[in-house]
Amino acid sequence: MNNISKVSLVALLVSSAAFAEEPSSKIIFKNVHIFNGIDDELQRDQHVLIEDNFITKISSAPISAANAQIINGQGRTLMPGLIEGHGHLQMNGTSLPDIENNRNWEELAVRSVARARSALMSGFTTWRDAGGMGAGLKKSIDSGEVIGPRIYPSGAFIGPTGSHADFRNFTTPNETFNGQLSAGGRLGMSCTADSIGDIKACARQNYMQGATQIKVMSSGGVASSFDPWQLNAYSKEELEAAVEVADAYGSYVMSHAYSKVSLLRNLDAGVKTLEHAFMFDKDVYKQMKEKDAFMTTNMTAFSPYLGQIEAISSNPASARKAATAQAAFKDYLDNVNKYKPQLGFHVDCVGGVFACEQQADHSIYLSGQFIGNYYTLKSMTSTNGRMVKLSGKVLDPYYKGKLGVVEVGAYADLLLIDGNPLKDITVIGANEKWFDAPKRDGIKTMRVIMKDGKIYKNTL
Repeated sequence: MNNISKVSLVALLVSSAAFAEEPSSKIIFKNVHIFNGIDDELQRDQHVLIEDNFITKISSAPISAANAQIINGQGRTLMPGLIEGHGHLQMNGTSLPDIENNRNWEELAVRSVARARSALMSGFTTWRDAGGMGAGLKKSIDSGEVIGPRIYPSGAFIGPTGSHADFRNFTTPNETFNGQLSAGGRLGMSCTADSIGDIKACARQNYMQGATQIKVMSSGGVASSFDPWQLNAYSKEELEAAVEVADAYGSYVMSHAYSKVSLLRNLDAGVKTLEHAFMFDKDVYKQMKEKDAFMTTNMTAFSPYLGQIEAISSNPASARKAATAQAAFKDYLDNVNKYKPQLGFHVDCVGGVFACEQQADHSIYLSGQFIGNYYTLKSMTSTNGRMVKLSGKVLDPYYKGKLGVVEVGAYADLLLIDGNPLKDITVIGANEKWFDAPKRDGIKTMRVIMKDGKIYKNTL
């Protein structure tokens, strides 16, 4: 049995602590105010009909339907389920070296199941996984064996030797295709590609394993061993090779990119989503607008807590890189607020359940502080909903409806919230604290969590 099959098997066998209620074919939310994922004001005093797994009617007048389950919102806010634009469910050790050296396939698989459950019970009903796993967990969730969000997997990270996709330690040999003597290579988490041919082969391998899009590492990073963040790891021709394969599948490429050179090079090559994009400025914005491209950014890069991340604090080289990066990225927030690009929300947590709940809550808080509640909520719902659909109708596993919006024809992925998140973003879990935040069991103000028309939480 290969390692990818083993990961899928463990996900199938692990039992989650909570499962959905048996769905009613019809559910009515009555007396709710709606944040639809798009508008900056709530739609007051609305009623919403769910039939099977779709929203079929929204009305200011009461709705009646035979044999429907009624949920009285009593003036609470109904909003789309949250969407993680760049996460790593399988990257659940404390750091990249920890994952490479200390965690075997069964531990990573079991922990990914726990992470998926935690994500759903925190309101994330859709998750674009930005590298490190194939489609095994997704299939297990879709089949109902375990619970978690809808997953758009990227498969293995693709990058050259010594890049942000290279998980080896200094004594690990690098023999043959895929860096297969590293744990990351053996487990299908990373794919070393130092030529155009290898880039195409890695991309095709990912699609064979169920990826919905491709993730390349075109810049260096912070929480990694060999690469300065300023590294421009791939040429335009190499990026075009990845885009060529993605285009052949009707899909797209997402690219880890920090520097301005890398951002513009990716856009020129046809990359559709820029990950992190810390050197975003007017020139990048103009090119993004012309190409109809998106970007996602981890706001924790601007947190005063940043140096306490174990993946950084445990590695002196990473700590030095983080300090220089924060200084170089000082204009990012001003530029985002000035130009308002298509910005998707992302947490980018590497760690276990508790650490990633803390990071997600703090990320939401920071985003609200830096770019405002409305732009943040939009980034977590409709913007990310449009972004994940770039995978195309052939590869999109959830192609029948929209995600990230409350409108007729959209999937019934919904949250019922105490309060108005446009005014107070803490009602969806935002927390000023990060590492000093206490453990939590869900988010108390999140009263109903529905995914695909099924209720996974109801505390009314």
